[in-house]
Parts: sequence; structure tokens; C-alpha cells
Amino acid sequence: MTVQERRPAEASLASRAGWGGLGNHLEAEAIPGALARGRNSPQRPPFGLYAEQLSGTAFTTPRADNRRSWLYRLRPSADHPPFRPADHPGLAAPPLAEPPADPNRRRWRPLPVPDAPTDFLGGLLTLLANGCVEEGTGVSVHLYACNRPMAGRAFASADGEILLVPQEGLLSLVTEFGSLEVPPGFIALVPRGVRFRVGVDGPARGWAIENHGSPFRLPELGPIGANGLASPRDFEAPAPAFEDEDRPHELVLKWGGRLFTTTLAHSPFDVVAWHGNLWPWRYDLARFNTMGTVSFDHPDPSILTVLTSPSAQPGAANADFLIFPPRWLVAEDTFRPPWFHRNVMSEYMGLLSGTYDAREGGFVPGGGSLHNRLSAHGPDLATWRRASAADLRPEKFTGGLAFMVETVRPFRLTRFAAAGPLVEPDYDGVWAGFPKARIP
Repeated sequence: MTVQERRPAEASLASRAGWGGLGNHLEAEAIPGALARGRNSPQRPPFGLYAEQLSGTAFTTPRADNRRSWLYRLRPSADHPPFRPADHPGLAAPPLAEPPADPNRRRWRPLPVPDAPTDFLGGLLTLLANGCVEEGTGVSVHLYACNRPMAGRAFASADGEILLVPQEGLLSLVTEFGSLEVPPGFIALVPRGVRFRVGVDGPARGWAIENHGSPFRLPELGPIGANGLASPRDFEAPAPAFEDEDRPHELVLKWGGRLFTTTLAHSPFDVVAWHGNLWPWRYDLARFNTMGTVSFDHPDPSILTVLTSPSAQPGAANADFLIFPPRWLVAEDTFRPPWFHRNVMSEYMGLLSGTYDAREGGFVPGGGSLHNRLSAHGPDLATWRRASAADLRPEKFTGGLAFMVETVRPFRLTRFAAAGPLVEPDYDGVWAGFPKARIP
């Protein structure tokens, strides 16, 4: 089933049961009676479990933004030998030093799924980034392409929360909080520091967007009112589950922009119960309630924001995650596709399926493009001609699904992004051939 064929009415058992709600304080037990009651850290937790707090924000963060959960597990997560540095030639972290940033527009072909057996972690590749992981600012855009599950190892990032955006292939996530299945057309978020494992059944690829700044939240609705865009109730929590396995597991930690590894004598997914408002989630993008104009002029893309990570500058996000989904177009006497634009924010766009309504060709599913701060961009010539001459009637765009990461800082490219085999060298030609306007 394609992304376009899925209906917003479709729901999983978890959402029908009311299990989730972004920002909600939840509690879960994989075994009845395992959750501590009346206090977070009793002298003797049920079944001899170990109580552990996982903080997603500083202790003193204001209550409305504070994120933390209490985990009750078979063994303390502190039970591990020292970490050792680990190599991963495809991963990088901000600040990126080389090559220097530039204003050029770029587009990339999809990352091929490797022929050799490759799991999610082995198939991660950093494309671009900004900010600084040690200062807790910025965002990194990683690609992934893999063909086998992570067996006997887990991954966690202390540098940021990870937003997974599948383009091809189902992801089966196992986390300390339980399990989630994430097909294309869904997104999932793993909080900073949470250990997880990715299972796949065949080829899989997509994006892993690592947010180094303040945690993603829903944007303010302002004049839109109480409803619209993404609803908190549609964010689903993991199904409670745990593993009781006494066999070696590798734990790979991304910390300070580098990878470190250690070996546990047991599975790290041994949380039997938990409660709190910090937990992994998944969200069906078909449930996004798109807003748009019913009069004239193409609206700003900010009304398509699913998630935002605010920066210290009011109104300018550390990172926004937006989508361009199927939607009705009804504006009168209006150039309906996205207009020509120079944006003070930087924009990375990825195509999940179908086509993008500002491009007639070249931008294919799995591919991406970058329009850095104040780099001029807009529709290609074919789109401009079609939209300028169109007989404007109400029409529903059902041709594809795209996403965008918008950020207040310029993106810097990795060497692979700047000169690797995925680069389309003739991208600037998209804007060649426009006729000169005729002045009477």
C-alpha cells in the first residue's frame, strides 16, 4: 500500500486504546505489579527491580517543558565495562570543519541499499549538519540504507534525539520502553540517550534526523485555534515489552560526536515497567490535518509544521520538521506551487514518495535537496509554465509526500555530500531558460 492510499481513519490497536498522546505522563507494565506505586524510588521496588530515572531535560527545566521517565529494570544500566572508541567512517557531527560552508544549491540521488549485509547502524551516513553537539545546538541529517537487522547490538545517541523517517522498508524498533513498528508514511522518535535496536526484513532506507537542540514539540497554533496540524492524541507509545537474556550484547554510544562501544553481559532492553513523559513514539503522517488558503496566494510553508525545536531566537527554530502531503488546492488567481523564494532559514528537503509539486522531474523518492540560507530557489521552468497557464479549479494534489527540515543556521556538508557519488552536478540547470519579462 502506498503512502497516498493510506487513509487518516486507519489506526493501530495502540491508538484505539488511547495509548500515547505527545507530552502525556504514561505508565506501563510488561508484568502486572512491576510498577512502583506511591513513590518513584522505593526502598525495595517490586520483584527486586532497579529504579532508574532517565532525564531528557535538566532537573530545573520549567514544568511545562520538563521531560523525564522512571524505569524499573532487571539490572542497573550502569552495569557495563568502560567504553572504547569505535570507528564509523560514514558518521560525522557538528561543528563540521571541512569543506567550508557555501551558498550553492544542491540535490542528491537516493542512497543505494548496499549489496553486502549491512544493518541500520552500519548503513548510517551523515549528509549535513549545523550547530554544535557539545553546546546542544543544531541538527544533523543522516541517511540510512540497510538490509539486515541489528543482531546482538544496540545503539544510543547522547548527542540528540533521533527522528526516523522511513522511505522504503518497515522498521521494527526495540527500545528500552518497548517495541514499535514504523512503516513508510510514519515517523518515529527515539529520545536522547535511549537505547534501541532496528530490525528490518529486506531492503530499507530513509533518514535519521538528529536534533541536538531542545526536544521536538508541537508548534503553537496561534490564530489557527485549538485544532489543526498534528494532534497530540495521534502520537503512539511503544507496546510494553522486555528481554531477559543473559548473553553478550554490544552497546554503541554516540557521544560528543564520536562513537564508543562496550559489551554488556545481557540485553539492554530489560525494562519491565516505566512511567513518565519521556518515551519513544511513532506518528502516522496521514493523520496530519493540513491547513491551507481558501481565498488567494500560496501560504507560507510554516503552516505545514509537524514538529519544532525552538532556538534561543524567538520564532526562528533550531529545527522544524514539515511535510508536504496530499491536500486540496483551491486558491483563486494564484500561482499555486511554492513560489520563488530566498529564505533566511536553511532548508533540506527529502522526497518520500511520488513527486514534489514544484518540480516536474529529477527529484525522485529517496533523494534530497538543500537550499541554504538566502539561496534563491523555486519552481522549475516546466512547473512555472504549467502553473502560470492553468485553468484554476479546485484540485486535490495526491501525487506525493515530501518533508523538509528548516533551521535557523546554515548547513555544512560532509565531504561525501559535497563531492560524493550521489551529488547531481547539474542541479542549477533547474532554473535555466526562464524567459525575460516583457516591459511595455
